[in-house]
Amino acid sequence: MKFYDKGFIFNYDDYTQVQIFSAGTAILDMKIYEDRVCSSTFKCEKLEIFNAKNLHKSYKKEFLRELFNKNEKEIIHRDRKNRILIKIKKD
Repeated sequence: MKFYDKGFIFNYDDYTQVQIFSAGTAILDMKIYEDRVCSSTFKCEKLEIFNAKNLHKSYKKEFLRELFNKNEKEIIHRDRKNRILIKIKKD
């Protein structure tokens, strides 16, 4: 998955919601729960399955939620071994 657009991150008690927009249209609306991730573009999946498909099976299931919940202005996750780069810039 590659996205280079603007979005929003909402942190709720039960889940974290990530919305990404391109030209005013939502291209990703993803909700990350403790045990699964759901999106309008794919069915709900267990986090382990999502990670294995989109990242790498070695990633712990909490990875995505922890990444989006970090309280930093700029988040960079670089995994050269698995060729994964995630950059999040918060305003």
